Amino acid sequence: MSFKVAVLENDSSSLTDTVTPGLTSLGFDAEGFGTANELYRRMLAKSFDAIVVDIAVPDENGFEVAHYLRAHSRLAIVAVGKSRLSEADKMKVQADAWLTKPIDIDVLGAVLSDLHKRKLSGGLARTTAKRWRVDPTDWKLYAPDGRNITLSLSERLVMQRLLVAPGEVVARDELITVLTDSAYDFDPHRLEMLVHRLRRKVSNTLLLSLPLRTVRGIGYTMLTSAGDSAHL
Repeated sequence: MSFKVAVLENDSSSLTDTVTPGLTSLGFDAEGFGTANELYRRMLAKSFDAIVVDIAVPDENGFEVAHYLRAHSRLAIVAVGKSRLSEADKMKVQADAWLTKPIDIDVLGAVLSDLHKRKLSGGLARTTAKRWRVDPTDWKLYAPDGRNITLSLSERLVMQRLLVAPGEVVARDELITVLTDSAYDFDPHRLEMLVHRLRRKVSNTLLLSLPLRTVRGIGYTMLTSAGDSAHL
């Protein structure tokens, strides 16, 4: 059965010309809506597995839509907004993933595919889930159970960026610019080795699987809930 996706998008031309047909071409059962009221009416007749919600929808604040759906459904939620939104604003949405506009259909498709797998395995984040986090006052990465490991400067910079919003796919190039001012002179394999060593450090020290996932050909995403990691 196909993964049913509702798209609540502020830009009508993007909705009809790009997002919905793009997702359909990738194999999703996608249906677009221009207002929250249209979405809610449709949900009375059809159930969806996930929603892509533009935070700037016209008739109802997108934050409120996301909060309502999180509280009253088990939909996977992908929030979409401007990159200038603060980390605090992003965290208010409690989405399973966050993407910035303009929407890249291949990236959105990769995120939805991952959410589909997680939903099938029962691994989607819930509002009560404890999360992986980097404390701004120290150099430690905290697991959902409160245990922690000490990070190097490079590991801390990368993890801070990945944990800005849950499930956001961050391009390799962006992570490289976090690490250096001379991106052209930076060997991309150094980033791959950093990620590999960090996963191994978490595994050896905490006996946990770090939910830091590679999105092939794009970059990395860090899932943050307790349900996204597992004891080894």
